Amino acid sequence: MPQAGQPTPSPSLAGRGAVAAAFALALAACTTAGPNYALPESAVVNRPSAQGAFDSGKEKAFADTPLPDHWWQLYGDARLDAFVTEALAANTDLRAADANLRRADAVVAEVAAGRTLSTVLGGGTSLDRPYTTGGNLPGTLDYNLGITLAYPLDLSGRIRRAIEAAQGDAKAVAAARDNVRVTVAAETARSYATACTANSVLAANNRILALQRQTLNVTQRLQRGGRGTAFDVTRARTAVDQSEALIPSQVATRTAALYRLATLMGRTPADYPRDVATCAKPPALTRPLPIGDGTALILRRPDIRQAERSLAAATARIGVATANLYPQVSLGGSAGFTGPISSLGSTNAFHLGLGPLISWSFPNRPVIRAQIAQAGATADQALAQFDSTTLEALRQTETALSAYAREGDRNAALRRAQSSAARAADQAGTLYRFGRTDFLSLLTAQAALTTAQANLAASDALLVDRQVDVFKALGGGWQT
Repeated sequence: MPQAGQPTPSPSLAGRGAVAAAFALALAACTTAGPNYALPESAVVNRPSAQGAFDSGKEKAFADTPLPDHWWQLYGDARLDAFVTEALAANTDLRAADANLRRADAVVAEVAAGRTLSTVLGGGTSLDRPYTTGGNLPGTLDYNLGITLAYPLDLSGRIRRAIEAAQGDAKAVAAARDNVRVTVAAETARSYATACTANSVLAANNRILALQRQTLNVTQRLQRGGRGTAFDVTRARTAVDQSEALIPSQVATRTAALYRLATLMGRTPADYPRDVATCAKPPALTRPLPIGDGTALILRRPDIRQAERSLAAATARIGVATANLYPQVSLGGSAGFTGPISSLGSTNAFHLGLGPLISWSFPNRPVIRAQIAQAGATADQALAQFDSTTLEALRQTETALSAYAREGDRNAALRRAQSSAARAADQAGTLYRFGRTDFLSLLTAQAALTTAQANLAASDALLVDRQVDVFKALGGGWQT
């Protein structure tokens, strides 16, 4: 309250002082609020152990050459190439991911529009009629027509930080779309290989079944000739029945893979590629797999890029929150006509205004500080998620490499075992036909061959599956 003898400041002077203070604060915030984004030195991606050669990549099954963008072409299978191309063009998950990306780009455009010139057109009329106790006086019809323009100066950088955040979100969505492409390419190759492998397993089982039926026929002839027993016939028939029992599950595996392949390609299950139903053997790679190194993996994996862009967006939002501490200043202008309807268009009714427009709801600073702290914590969480994503990508890759190498060793041993079992079964069959060995020995040899062939077929299927795991973990296939 003013003391006696001191001049009382006029309201207009006090208002001008508040405007001046707000303008000074806005000028003080001319540097963009909040931290500029930079990848922290402590991030996992900066560790030498994350950038070097893979620990499991030292096996002879791998080469340190770069992974091709379209890795499935390494198989040299024209059908596989066509299936992946169709899947990448028609897959429904990819269509949804593309729509998400378009929406994110539209959000960027919306936020960026906040720094453009805004225009407001307005107009209206009103009837003023004084009322007195003596009766109503004639009224006056007034009008107001005008245009208001405003251009945000963004001295605090609030809009710039909001655009950075939206762009980071959009690039994260683009990376998520690329990750879907990686999955679609890998699962298309896997489904095709599974269908072909099922056919290969069926063919092996049919060969075994034919051999067992031949043995059953021989056993029946021997029984009729008095050189065999009913027990021998029963055991031979049991072996045939057991092999026949395997066929339905193998057919079901092939059918499921065909339906999965059709779905990945955007087709109905019944519209699966008919030629795959007769595929004789799965695609195979006989040369070392090109895997590159950790640096290439980090640059290629879309999920790592997605996490990094989310971190950039979270960092920008610290600036958005910080900018709320400062006034928002715009350059504005207005022009129009105001007055009685009779003066419409008259220069006396014209008004024009130019100057800065300051909008500042005096902030509750503890609330703003709390919002800044929340944004900072969100950025810390995004950094932790980025590190976690990087570590998980490295773990997945190392695990896939190790699993493929070990299955390759197992497959080679099973192939040798199958060759030995085939020779033993052939020898046992010859000995049995000439009466040099008993039927139990023949059945034992055939059972060993059946087991060896089944184990090898399963390993062949698993080996191709492990190959796809490697390529999927390496993050290839999203490039167009």
